[in-house]
Amino acid sequence: MITDLAASGRRTAYIVLCGACSGPPRQSDDAWEGPAVAVEAVSGENSRAAEPAEGGLSRRQLLAGSAALGGAAWLLRGVITPDSAQAEVAGPAVAAPPAFPPGIEVYRQSFENWAGELHADQLWTCAPQTPQDVVTLANWARAQGWRLRPQGFRHTWAPLTVADATPAASAVVLVDTTRHLTGISPAGSAGAPAVRAQAGASMEQLLAELAGRGLGVTHCPAPGDVTLGGVLAIGGHGTAVPAVGENPLPGQGYGSVSNLVTELTAVVWDAAAGQFTLRTFSRADPDCAALLVHLGRAFVTEAVLRAAPDQQLRCQSRVDIPAGELFAPQGTGTGRQFADFVARTGRAEAIWYAFTDRPWLKTWSITPTQPFGSRAVDQPYNYPFSDSIPTPVATLAGELVGGSWGLAPTFGQLQFLITELGLTGDLTDVLLSGTLLRDLLTLDVVTHLLAGGLHSDLWGPSRALLQYVRPTTLRVTANGYAVLCRRADIQWVVNQVTTGFQQRLTQYQGNGQFPVNGAVEIRVTGLEDPATCGVPGAQPPLLSAIRPRPDHPEWDTAVWFDVLTLPNTPGHQQFGRDLEQFLFATFDGSRAAVRVEWSKGWAYTADATWADPVVLGQLIPASHRAGGGPGWDAAVATLTRLDPHAVFSNPFLDQLLR
Repeated sequence: MITDLAASGRRTAYIVLCGACSGPPRQSDDAWEGPAVAVEAVSGENSRAAEPAEGGLSRRQLLAGSAALGGAAWLLRGVITPDSAQAEVAGPAVAAPPAFPPGIEVYRQSFENWAGELHADQLWTCAPQTPQDVVTLANWARAQGWRLRPQGFRHTWAPLTVADATPAASAVVLVDTTRHLTGISPAGSAGAPAVRAQAGASMEQLLAELAGRGLGVTHCPAPGDVTLGGVLAIGGHGTAVPAVGENPLPGQGYGSVSNLVTELTAVVWDAAAGQFTLRTFSRADPDCAALLVHLGRAFVTEAVLRAAPDQQLRCQSRVDIPAGELFAPQGTGTGRQFADFVARTGRAEAIWYAFTDRPWLKTWSITPTQPFGSRAVDQPYNYPFSDSIPTPVATLAGELVGGSWGLAPTFGQLQFLITELGLTGDLTDVLLSGTLLRDLLTLDVVTHLLAGGLHSDLWGPSRALLQYVRPTTLRVTANGYAVLCRRADIQWVVNQVTTGFQQRLTQYQGNGQFPVNGAVEIRVTGLEDPATCGVPGAQPPLLSAIRPRPDHPEWDTAVWFDVLTLPNTPGHQQFGRDLEQFLFATFDGSRAAVRVEWSKGWAYTADATWADPVVLGQLIPASHRAGGGPGWDAAVATLTRLDPHAVFSNPFLDQLLR
């Protein structure tokens, strides 16, 4: 237990659930290495008896919500790690994989994805020490009729590894890349610097290695606890396009991380030898285009990524622009539309909490020297108010998952107020809020939020500002889509999406339903430009959500967005279905086109995700076939040829990739 003494004399205690920790919990910069749930402990003369709170909730009930959160499966399931999962195996004995290769550790382990939606108990898991071990495993699996599923840190949503409730007796072995396949080393040349990394290396480790050489990437996923192998499998990205007047440096890319690859090594079938083998593919090899984004239908053991000279960035946050202005129709002309910020800085992100009217807007700008008033940072994860779960968020989230889903508007307002406090220190909106919110945002909470200083204006090396999501953040489920369009149409796309979202949210609210209690997130990238990697003859990743459309060369931009909500929120799948159908109808290929973001939620039915047969069997393949050129069919054919026995597959991928 870590106790933080506040000026008021009361005590705020943070109980760290250390399922991911092998030792005592550690604290740094008000964020925790292990998954944390915060609860408030009231003691001493300043203790208060339970008092009625607004909306019929007493203070005791509110505090009890923290305990409800602590026991909520959606949080705890999401934090099972390889170390903790092995200790939780229970139940009937399961036959060991037959004739398993000697010298490779194999054990049973629970599997959980990021939000706990996908859960499988007691699956056999192994930890190969070398890429050649993976070859040995592949040949064993083919001979025994088993399948292999690579896994990293499981910071994903879609069932690309295994499906929910995969039986323990299934003929499948998870292959944990994070134990040993983590090597990182310099590559490339002085004129074309690069980095070589194995599949299990984390993006945090990779960017730190680059930074040590004065190198970096233009953008990347915000979490550091994602493996390179996982990021490549789904075409991971951040947010960046060139600002107006910006001249990109050699090696800077504005597509996905997959598009930075110059070569990769994968375990593939050798028909002549009649066995699996390791093979290195140059980016110019046509087969490489199918492996760059493979959805888990292949096993890439390592890759070489092009890098660029690192650039100092300034990240500015603001929460003062109304959503109606930031997301206004194209041509509104106030200079404070989302597209205006993209034009000025090239790098922007909006986080719009449900049932609030002022989004959190972040912009990153290339700034060689520290501006006056900017806070210098040299390490990632600089938003402690969102890195860990503050007391009031834990409290109200506990009420939500306990069945009080109608508190969603209050939850959205609470998240906004905590964000505003952590960024700016402005208490005005807290003082003007209702009794319930003021009761949650106690002096202790405010003191803790402000203890680490303000975070609205940060400056430092790129990795310190591009990675800002810790494993201890609130675990939510998410849908995800990319809309391909002209850069001139960014604001039109943003307005269409946010208007469609708000109309549906209001309609549901009018019916007494609250399917969303998280946020809408919006980011912008370029499309895949193979020239970025510097390899002549390179092709774009065939299954990338942002592969260019040959029939629309004017489409040079992708607007990414996702909607976040707590798992098991009633109606969130029906809401996801309504929104998804709106997106496919609105972005039908005439002015813009939509594709799903592989790692997140899509193919919604009224009560399930990744399940709608029309989306899975028709709309998704069509979105990658449209426009001509190599795409869906070429990728599926190549992946099948490189693994004709489907050793690297699962029933969901069998259904999707056909």
